[in-house]
Order: sequence, then structure tokens, then C-alpha cells
Amino acid sequence: MAMDSTTLLDVYGRKLLDELQNNARLSLAELGRRIGLSPTATAERLRQMEEIGILRGFTAEVDREALGLEVMAFIRMSCGGQNYHRLLEYVQTLEEVRECHHLTGGDDFLLKVTTTNMANLEALIEALLPYGNPVTSLVLSSPVEHRKYAVTGKLTTVTQRPSRRR
Repeated sequence: MAMDSTTLLDVYGRKLLDELQNNARLSLAELGRRIGLSPTATAERLRQMEEIGILRGFTAEVDREALGLEVMAFIRMSCGGQNYHRLLEYVQTLEEVRECHHLTGGDDFLLKVTTTNMANLEALIEALLPYGNPVTSLVLSSPVEHRKYAVTGKLTTVTQRPSRRR
């Protein structure tokens, strides 16, 4: 019988996700010790979480600047209806595009891009011009990167609005 996400996101599952977000390289024995399950039960839980899509993979975090990718920017794209699907296909081919998000509001897409220098960013922007109107913002620094997900499913740091006095 296949498990659903509700069953897998019990206290053990949430602890497991928390530990994996802290360090995905922990051994099954160490993960099991930290969450209170045997290595076998931990391995089975991981397999089930991958199977139903709670866990989508395990990745290495690479320092982009160590690879010579000195420039990071966000490009907001607005495009006409005839260019919409052409742009979607085109951004799939661009190595510089790290993320592409479909948006509501005035812009159609938000692209996170990295390049080796400003000249390459300028060339990328020019290459996007036939597809729509790019608006670029350079990233100066990233005070918050790759924040882990709250495994409780609740945002615990947001304070309630103060009540209004009448």
C-alpha cells in the first residue's frame, strides 16, 4: 500500500526533512539516530518520500564565483503573446539562466541569470530583446540564500499585526 504525504510527514518525517536540510550527507545510521528510527526504517522513509515527490533530489551547493560566474542578475521579461512560447523554449537553451519563473502582474517571467562579466550580461540581454522587453536588476549581495523550509508547515517568525485601537 502506497503512503501519502500526510502519513510520511509525521514527527519522524518532519525531523528527517529538517536533518536533511541541515546536512544531506549524513549516513543513514546517523540520520536514524537523530530522528529516532533504525537505519532500515530511515532508508525506507527516504525511499517513500522520494517516490511520492516530497524529496526531489540531493544536490551539491557550488560557489558560482569559484566557477568564474562573477555577475548575478534578475531579468524581468514582458513578452507579447506570439513570443511567449518562443521565449520559454529559448530560455531552456541558455546556460546563463539558473531559474525561470512564470509570474502574475505586469511581467511574464523572472529569470535568475549568472555570467562571467558585464559584457556577457549585456550580450544575454541583447539576445533576449527579440522575445520581449527585458528589465535587469544586478545582485549586489545576497543576505539570505537557500533558506531551509520550515518542516512544521507553518511560518513561525511572522508576527501578528498589532490590533487597531478604536
